[in-house]
Order: sequence, then structure tokens, then C-alpha cells
Amino acid sequence: MGMAAAESQFHVLAVDDSIIDRKLIERLLRTSSYQVTTVDSGSKALEFLGLRENENTNPSTPSVSPNNNHQEVEVNLVITDYCMPGMTGYDLLKKIKESSSLRNIPVVIMSSENVPSRISRCLEEGAEEFFLKPVRLSDLNKLKPHMKKTKSKEQRQVTAEEIENSQVLQHQTQQILQNDQQQAPKPQDPQPDSESRPQQTIEQQQQSLQQANNNKRKTMEQGLSPETDRTRPRYSGIATVV
Repeated sequence: MGMAAAESQFHVLAVDDSIIDRKLIERLLRTSSYQVTTVDSGSKALEFLGLRENENTNPSTPSVSPNNNHQEVEVNLVITDYCMPGMTGYDLLKKIKESSSLRNIPVVIMSSENVPSRISRCLEEGAEEFFLKPVRLSDLNKLKPHMKKTKSKEQRQVTAEEIENSQVLQHQTQQILQNDQQQAPKPQDPQPDSESRPQQTIEQQQQSLQQANNNKRKTMEQGLSPETDRTRPRYSGIATVV
């Protein structure tokens, strides 16, 4: 039960212009508990994958371009017939491997013709397997390792991106904190209160004036004391005649 549920998470895109072969591969894939989407041409496969073939071939432009109207469904593997009118399975393989967003999707080629040069060319171009028709259920068992490997690679990439994003966020946070600390006003040395200085000066003047008055009063008191009178010369018995 758990194994079937795990395998049902894998989505396979099957491409074949023959309706008989297309129905056969679809039934085999569903028997293996895979999710299946079938199309009858390489151009429709590219459209489903989110790419469309340019009508006018121009060396300066890519052979496929993004299609914003494609169905948002993850494809874990593409299995395609080799001999198809228009775009062959080999052409489809090349376009997938040339795409930066699709090159990690495993591609398997099917053919009713056992041509060694054809098989070698597809494997060299990046095909994972080359099956001879009619495809058997035992052949589809070879698909599991390729899809699991791709899943693990995607998960590692997602984890690496999350770690990188976390490090970038942490660095930005540290930069913001450092900028805030640099922009914060620095504490200034306490300055004496301008209002207290005149007040202190007035108090000092008053004290000085009071001290001078005390000294003056003391001097005057000393001048009027009996001791001072005793020091003055006394003239007794002298009369002034006018």
C-alpha cells in the first residue's frame, strides 16, 4: 500500500503517434501505479512541458521558448517513440536536454527497430534507457531508479537553495543591525547647565559681598571699641581762649 502510494507520486509523459502503442504504454504505466499523460507528437510534449517550438528556425534564437499557458504539472519522466512524423523522439530528447529547466527530466526512447547506431546516439545524447517494442512490464521496472534519482537531486537542490536563502537573510539582518548601530546618536559628555552657571556666580558674588560687609562692620566695631579710646591722647585742663 505504501509502495503503491509512493510510486503514484511519479508522473510520466508518454509520447507516441500510434494510438495502439500509446494505449498500450499508458495501460502498462497505470498498472505500475504511475500517473500518466499521453500526447501524440513531440511538439505537444514540449507544449505540455511548458515549451513550444518556434515556427521559424533562427540560429540566433533558441529552438524552444517558454509557454506561459502550459499546464502546471510536474513531469518526472518522459518516454517517447523514436520514429514519429515531424519531430522524432531523438529531436524531442535533444530539445529537453538543451532546456535549462527541463534537462534534469529523465528521457526514455522506444522503437520497434533494433538499430545499434540509433540506440548509441540516443544514449550519448542523454537518454536513460532505450526500449524495444513491444514494451513489457519488466521494462518499466527500470524506470523507478531514474525517477527516484531525479527526485533526490531535486530535493537536494531545494535544500541547498533554502540554506543559501537562509544565509543571505542572516547576512542582510546583520547588515541592517550594523547600519542601525552606526546611525544611532552617540552619547555626549554631560555639559554644565548654562542656567546654573549664572546662578552659581551670583551666589558667589553675594557671599563675597556679605564677607566684605562683615569685614567692614568688624573694622568699624573695632574702631569704636574702648580700647581704641584708650589709645587716643587726652588733654585735660586745657582751655581754649578765643
